[in-house]
Amino acid sequence: MMNIIFPLEVGNLDGLVTFLFAIMFGPAIVLIIIGLILRGKEKPKAGKVLFILAGVYLLVSLGVCGGLMGAF
Repeated sequence: MMNIIFPLEVGNLDGLVTFLFAIMFGPAIVLIIIGLILRGKEKPKAGKVLFILAGVYLLVSLGVCGGLMGAF
């Protein structure tokens, strides 16, 4: 007997989920690391700005990408 594959049936979506997690957390982690490096040196204000940017990016990305992942 043949297996019937419907057009809406998709296979493994692990790569897509990994990609969305990388978009959600990747830039925020990079900004936090750069902020920690700059905070320790002579530019503490730039470090604080990068921490704030990382927090805002994380908040927005969790809202957008989290909404996309809610459909899974």
